[in-house]
Amino acid sequence: MKGKRSILRRCISCRKIFDRFYLLKITNEKKSGIFINSGIGRSAYICRTKICTRNPKLKKNLQRALKTNFDDKFYEVFIIETQNYE
Repeated sequence: MKGKRSILRRCISCRKIFDRFYLLKITNEKKSGIFINSGIGRSAYICRTKICTRNPKLKKNLQRALKTNFDDKFYEVFIIETQNYE
């Protein structure tokens, strides 16, 4: 019997491939809005490292990956959510 394969995703900041459970998922649902680590819809993945979450190009990369524009309120919530990462 075959074992379970891990599902791999690419970080939009450093472009490295990881198992999806080690990444932070940001999802854009058309009707509901943008969610962190939940939701079904267009998603982007980011490493749980300080280098990737503090990347100055991250906002632009997220906008491109999710095909939407962010307000500053979401980015403030995102920084608060990720401030304890290594």
